[in-house]
Amino acid sequence: MTQWTYLTDMDGVLVHEEHLVPGADEFLAELRAHDTPFLVLTNNSIYTPRDLRARLHRTGLDVPEDRIWTSALATAKFLDSQRPNGSAFVIGEAGLTTALHEAGYVLTDRDPDYVVLGETRTYSFTAITAAIRLIEAGARFIATNPDATGPSLEGSLPATGSIAALIERATGRSPYFVGKPNPLMMRSALRSLGAHSESTIMIGDRMDTDVHSGIEAGLQTILALTGISTKETADRYPYRPTMVVDSVADLVGRTQDPFTGGLVG
Repeated sequence: MTQWTYLTDMDGVLVHEEHLVPGADEFLAELRAHDTPFLVLTNNSIYTPRDLRARLHRTGLDVPEDRIWTSALATAKFLDSQRPNGSAFVIGEAGLTTALHEAGYVLTDRDPDYVVLGETRTYSFTAITAAIRLIEAGARFIATNPDATGPSLEGSLPATGSIAALIERATGRSPYFVGKPNPLMMRSALRSLGAHSESTIMIGDRMDTDVHSGIEAGLQTILALTGISTKETADRYPYRPTMVVDSVADLVGRTQDPFTGGLVG
């Protein structure tokens, strides 16, 4: 029997609108009981793993910091591999600035190697203008993730992808997006676990990011219908997940052998 490794999206799979998805706690408990390697993934670059651990704990989920992988961490790993001990002008919050500092990067607005755009609650026109001018002067343009909008209690908020489009339109320079659906996010997560693609499962709630990047990274994929994608919208894509489940609760009792006994997409 294959010893599986799990990568699971956070929002829409384990939690939904700050509430625990029923069965998510049992699902993670079963992975721990079997010593199954896993990481919780998120494209959100605002928070550090410590912040996210606290947020998950409030919903009733106990996830250690070292089991949380964000687009900020993936971006920092990528930049460290490309240009160790480099410099960056950053638009973002603690999740991104902390990850870059820990990777040995200097944050500066003086001739940086990179402009790095991430998520923030309050995008500053002054900072966006500075980013545009630095890119025009030769800085390379990186963005943590391409999500155009994010949720709030009042409705949609402009997110990294929207601000990246603004900067791209102003400079004529396209960003390199590190987070999902770039399979680089999955590969960096696998490396952090020492896992292999052929024995790894990606669980997500979005066909356009989670399933897309999982397939491109060579993983088995499971679509959970507790978030964005529905069975109807999933059918419109030219690719299919390995399996579709109503929620991760359907995997409880079968995490060691999930693809036996029905439910396949």
